[in-house]
Amino acid sequence: MRKFVYTVFALGIIAVAQPASAQVNVQINIGSQPAWGPVGYDYVRYYYLPEMDIYYDVVGRRYTYPHGRRWVTTRTLPRRYRHVDMHRTYKVVLNNSQPWRNHHNIRKQYGHYAHNHSQRVLRDHRGHEKHLRKKPAKHRAHPHKRHRH
Repeated sequence: MRKFVYTVFALGIIAVAQPASAQVNVQINIGSQPAWGPVGYDYVRYYYLPEMDIYYDVVGRRYTYPHGRRWVTTRTLPRRYRHVDMHRTYKVVLNNSQPWRNHHNIRKQYGHYAHNHSQRVLRDHRGHEKHLRKKPAKHRAHPHKRHRH
């Protein structure tokens, strides 16, 4: 009988412990995204910047770009891209690890955004936060109610 109780107790602990290990890990890095990052994402690991054909690591704050036959990672943009306005250039959010390993497909899928300047960013050029909420609708009387004068 004692073995039965211990077995039931052990199975109960295992049953309780299993769901705990299956919890979802939610990551949020809103505060670490650059001011020029696009609006609407709670977590971003990489941006693909099709205008320059490079990647930006949000967590590591580094750029990865092709140099000859290899990929180079640095803290600053290559000199040839310093003229690009990071607030205006299009950013593609990628959350897979080392996206440049799939560069051919990423370029094929997102390359046409290279000169698209319509994306909203977290802060404008002057560093002020953009108003992300819609303007409230003007007050309108209900159509079925009539105003008496």
